[in-house]
Amino acid sequence: YGVSSFIIHPVRQFDYFIYGDVRKTDPNFHTNAESYFLIAPVVMVYGLNMIGIEGKNRFIDRTALLGLSAGFLGISEQITKFTTHRQRPNKADYLSFPSGHTGIAFMGAEFLAQEYSEKSPVYTVIGYTFAVTTGIFRMYNRDHWFSDVVAGAGFGILSTKAAYLVYPYLRKMLTHTDKYGKKTMVMPTYQDGTPGLSFAMQL
Repeated sequence: YGVSSFIIHPVRQFDYFIYGDVRKTDPNFHTNAESYFLIAPVVMVYGLNMIGIEGKNRFIDRTALLGLSAGFLGISEQITKFTTHRQRPNKADYLSFPSGHTGIAFMGAEFLAQEYSEKSPVYTVIGYTFAVTTGIFRMYNRDHWFSDVVAGAGFGILSTKAAYLVYPYLRKMLTHTDKYGKKTMVMPTYQDGTPGLSFAMQL
């Protein structure tokens, strides 16, 4: 849907319709709440583990999965933002598509769902509620068009799903056990816009 807004006129017109409706109903709306909402699902995953409600994976695997998801999301979103060069509704810059905040929120929501959906569907509902609210706030703050938010959600979900699909193979490839039975691991990372590698060794 997000990509179609570049080639299908009615989809792009719907962006303008939503933007016009926001300006008409809440012209002075402003909040920074989405900056907290977007990390809430990830905080929930680690918080639930801290109080004894265990997820699908142990801490090191869970953290590696989160890092891999963030790597996929960060790289794909940055490439797309600079390629599409879409101006934000508030005209701040030309990095509107897709919504990065929304992408992170949905990445976290899917991360929470992957770890805890088998425990209860309530966790999935809570995570995605935070994510959807983040996307709505991005539109109401006039930082993004509707299609930007939809695309951000797609990028976020797919990044996490890709990480859970790829990680078992990466772990098998990158985890090495030496002759003393001690394990080492190398994992890709993505932080503050910079890709890298992390190295862990059992002492």
